[in-house]
This record gives sequence, structure tokens and C-alpha cells, in this order.
Amino acid sequence: MNLIKKALSKLGPLGDHAHYAHGYFTYPRLEGELGPKMNFKGKEKLVWSLNNYLGLADDPLVRQADTEGARQYGLAYPMGARIMTGNSVLHELLEEKLAAFVSKQDTFLLNYGYQGMVSLIDSMVDRHDVVVYDSEAHACIIDGLRLHPGKRFVYRHNDMDDFKKQLFRAKKLTDDSKGGILVITEGVFGMRGDLGKLKEIAAFKKYIDFTLLVDDAHGIGVMGNHGAGTGEALGVQDEIDLYFGTFAKAFVAIGAFVSGNQDIIQYLRYKMRSQIFAKALPMPLVFGLLQRLELIRTRPELRIKLWQITHALQDGLKEAGLDVGDTESPVTPVYLSGPVSQATALVEDLRENHHIFCSMVVYPVVPQGTIMLRLIPTAVHTFADVYKTVAVFKQVRQNLIAGKYAVTDGPLTETEQILN
Repeated sequence: MNLIKKALSKLGPLGDHAHYAHGYFTYPRLEGELGPKMNFKGKEKLVWSLNNYLGLADDPLVRQADTEGARQYGLAYPMGARIMTGNSVLHELLEEKLAAFVSKQDTFLLNYGYQGMVSLIDSMVDRHDVVVYDSEAHACIIDGLRLHPGKRFVYRHNDMDDFKKQLFRAKKLTDDSKGGILVITEGVFGMRGDLGKLKEIAAFKKYIDFTLLVDDAHGIGVMGNHGAGTGEALGVQDEIDLYFGTFAKAFVAIGAFVSGNQDIIQYLRYKMRSQIFAKALPMPLVFGLLQRLELIRTRPELRIKLWQITHALQDGLKEAGLDVGDTESPVTPVYLSGPVSQATALVEDLRENHHIFCSMVVYPVVPQGTIMLRLIPTAVHTFADVYKTVAVFKQVRQNLIAGKYAVTDGPLTETEQILN
């Protein structure tokens, strides 16, 4: 069969909806200055969908640093992979400062978070090793595991009884294979907003030797007394062998890093193919990241404001009778019940009539019949934004229960009218 014809016959669970969703529910265009108020289809919306946790996206010092970095170096510098011709004093300085920030001996900069995690897993395990990982691990972790030629065992999300069972299964295999065990979890789970059971997992190190890798994309800059992440917040940073953070969330940039003991980080510098065979992170990004890290370190008021907005939003939603699950972070899911057709009608109401823009998550990311609306509060939202949003969400929940979002003339007719 022709490969293109084969691909087009299997669009996938998201691609199947592209004929009506593209440009509205998927690949929407938010325009204007990055912040709580942006334009969508020519009208201003209150936006709860940007991972701009600390509000640094439009911070004057950040914008100034980005501009100055581009002026001094241009996007081409440094030219080449770091192992050959792409290293610089600023790359090494950023690694040094990040290591100190997360209380690790050393850090290795990575070009992208997704690509970096895939390559990190590939570098750490071979066919003799076993990976034990949380069932709700991010797609970058799953794709990294697809490269793993050995065994992998998944445990039910944050279920420590099941984790123990899978860990001992892994130990039994590695006792025979003479391999090692890699345990992977997230610090903050990006959909639910709950925290990985880092303390409970680390406690098993007393009984079984394993390496703990924590993906803290949504935790770095946000969690902990100093913003050093979920390990700091839970008091187990020293137990994390490989601490992975990205710049795409609180740092509002591109790239990632992995931190740990000096020997393992040096090993990764010579082992991670995604970095050895790829151009170094461009200098303007590195220049700007140094400024971002400094602001995260020295302006705790940004994190304090983020948490004030977070608590106001989550407490308000709960008081209004809405289900926000078990979130322990700024990530704020709102769980409702209904089919995809009602979910799209509800989101249309939010955007067109109430001018609120948030992300919608439906099957297969969540179980069939479940609607998740994910809100991301930031330090630049206001309490007025919160009060308006809580009132509107209370109203749309009542509309959903009353059946006002039911589609009677065939699924998604209202959506198609808007898109046309």
C-alpha cells in the first residue's frame, strides 16, 4: 500500500476531528502581547492557556535581554554542536548557575525538552536494564521508552502499592540480567496538576538500588521555597539522581537541562546523541535565560503572586461546586461530564459569549465521557480575572447539567457554522 494513502487512512484520534477543529479547537491563533488578555479571531479574550507562570514573557528586563542577546550575537552564534565548535563561556555559565539553583553538582544544557528527554532515556539504559514509570508520564517519556530495547514496567498513577510491585518485578529481572533499574516520574503532572510521589519513591532506595529520574517541567521556577522545583518542595532534592527541567514553562523560552552528580552529567555530555549531533542552543537564548534565571532567583514576589492567584482560582472553583481534582500546583483542571459534542459547544460558549479562552481536553487523553478544561494561572492575572472566571464556570456547569449544550442537528453543527 502507498505510504501516503496509508497515513491518510489513519488520521488518529486528534486528526479525525481536524476537518472542523483546525484553527479553533486545535491550532488556534492567539495574537497580541503575551499575557492574560489576547486576541482570538479578532476579539479580546481572557486567556488561561499559557504556561507563563511567573509572567516573564513580557517582563521588560527579559525582553531587553532577548534583544541585547540578538544584537550582540545573532541567531547563528555559536556555530556547530557544542562538542565540536558550538561551546561558549555563556553556555557553561548558565549550566553552572542552574546546577547551583537546583542544588546539584553539574548541569548539561539541552536544545529542546521533548527531544532531550527522549535522548536522555536512550543514553541511560540498554537491553539489560529495566525502566519503571508512572502511567501518566508525558509523551516525551513514552517516546523515549519506545527506543528502550529492554523491559519496562508501568505502575498505576501515583499508586505506591503498584509501584512497589513493579519495582520488585524489575529487581528480579535485573538480578538475572546484571542490569540496572531506572525509575521515571514527574514532579508536577501537567494535566492533573498533582505531584509525583517523590518522597515515597525515594524511600524505596533503602531496599533496592535504582536511579531516579524526575521530569519537573511544570515544577522548576514554581515549586519550593526558592522555586527550585518539586524536589525542593517535598524535601527530597538530594534523592533525585537526574533532575530534568525545561525552559518552556516558567522560563518562557526554548530548551531544557538535566542536573545531577558531576560524573553522570559528564557521561551524558559524551553520550546524548541529540546534543552531540545537533547545533548548540543559540546564544541569544542562552543570554536571555541567564536573565530569566536571575529574576526567578531574586524576585520571589512573582512566585508569591502566582500562588495567590492559584489559590483564589482553585478555592473559588471548588466553592462554586466545580471539581478540580487533586491538583497541588498551579495547573488547574476542571472536570465535567459529557460527550465531545457537548464539550465543543461548551467551549464555544466560553469563547464566543464569555470571552474566556482555556484549553479543552477530551478522549483519548481523558476517559470517554469526561471533559477537562485546563486553566493555567499566572502572576500577571488579576483577582478580577479570577472572579469573572469562577462566575462564568459556575454558569456553564449549570448549562451543561441542564442540557443546553446538547447538539440536536447532528454533531458539531454549531462548530462548523463558526468555522465557516
